[in-house]
Amino acid sequence: MRSSRLITAVEVHAEGEPGRVITGGLPHIPGDTVFARMRWMQDNLDEVRHMMLREPRGYPALCCNALVPPCDPAADMGLIIMEQSEYPPMSGSNTICATTVLLETGILPMQEPVTELTLETPTGLIRVRADCENGKATCVTFRNVPAFAVHLDAEIDLPGHGIARVDIAWGGMFFVIADANQFGLDPTGENGAKIVRLSERIRAAAAEQLPVSHPDNADITGPTISQLTAPPIDPTTNGRGAVTLWTGRPGGGVLDRSPCGTGTCAKMAVLHARGLLKPGQDYVNAGPLGTTFTGRIVEETTVGPYKAIVPTLSGQGWIYGTSTWMSDPSDPFPTGYTIGDIWG
Repeated sequence: MRSSRLITAVEVHAEGEPGRVITGGLPHIPGDTVFARMRWMQDNLDEVRHMMLREPRGYPALCCNALVPPCDPAADMGLIIMEQSEYPPMSGSNTICATTVLLETGILPMQEPVTELTLETPTGLIRVRADCENGKATCVTFRNVPAFAVHLDAEIDLPGHGIARVDIAWGGMFFVIADANQFGLDPTGENGAKIVRLSERIRAAAAEQLPVSHPDNADITGPTISQLTAPPIDPTTNGRGAVTLWTGRPGGGVLDRSPCGTGTCAKMAVLHARGLLKPGQDYVNAGPLGTTFTGRIVEETTVGPYKAIVPTLSGQGWIYGTSTWMSDPSDPFPTGYTIGDIWG
């Protein structure tokens, strides 16, 4: 077999959202922080993201993670997160996927009944606690970066609809969040096609009309992702919704299969800003598959001019395979491709 690049990975999902974890085959990625390493990879090695996430090796809903040596001596591992259209500074489902792989494959030692570790992400250090039993990480809980609301009940001019009310909040990514009821749309998996078309219009309009940047890092901008919310159906949950990830093509979007970890944290920041969620309360958020993430506010703080919360988030990941990916030097699509039938 001829190959100009050979990459090994573990296939894993967190509450339904797939988050492939690269375990070998990457060159040295320079930088004195994981954020700097992410930027270097974006500028110099972006073909790996395309190769892993586009067809024929990937598909629209897939995310990918690169394990890299940490720069901070307090961290056990560095994590660069890759999605279809961007390198998110932080991701809840991908943190759970990466932790599951690190412990269940033995890259980092598992201690039962609890393993504690620290990941260095582009947003900084993320403290992780994994409940473990019989070699399985049965629940992964991490202390996320501070989450905060930038805009509440802001108005955007949405083509084809008129005025829509949205919130803009940070939970590790900048989200535009909208109550689905104002559009007469129930955010269930069965309505996925309608959800992604609407959500992509909302994201594009909000990015143009309500651009934001992070007070601590002006290079992090948004909103880059959208979320429709609705009241709970299951009495054991507190809310539900659907997050749409942009595929990078005009009008192209795909539902996050999980409840979305950073989206849950952003939603919690909005609820806290409205006085509807207090420290110590659990917030169980359901996604389009009915799976849940559980968030909790553990601290109140500030980020720049914004009142913020420090949330934890809990969920579980499952490994479903291992893979070896290669690129034949004569392949006409060495970094993959996208087609408008499913990519937008």
